[in-house]
Amino acid sequence: MVRIGDLAKRTGASVRSLRYYEEQGMLASERSASGQRHYDDDAVYRVGLIKQFFAAGMTGKAITELLPHIKDPGERCSAEALRRLIAERDRIDAQAAELARTRHTLNGLIEITQQVMRDGPPRTST
Repeated sequence: MVRIGDLAKRTGASVRSLRYYEEQGMLASERSASGQRHYDDDAVYRVGLIKQFFAAGMTGKAITELLPHIKDPGERCSAEALRRLIAERDRIDAQAAELARTRHTLNGLIEITQQVMRDGPPRTST
């Protein structure tokens, strides 16, 4: 068993993050008689996964839903875990495509603005 401060040091996660993970159901602890959090040895692995999922752009909700399908270190993951990971990748791909479209539109506006700055506003015939 490891206490929250030690888990933070071993994983590079802040104590605040570890509390958040626990509040969201991503991480579990046992409380000592004095109320201190104690985590089992697999918590280091689990926090590492959580950090990787956040770094991959996943939401806390998606991570919370995924973690029950991820087994302990060295065990095989479920087909449901793979399905959820693929769904997350597809969601991120859709966001990236939308951002690319938005960037293209913004580039067009920049070009128009630069042209107006260089040549002045378009003249109208009267």
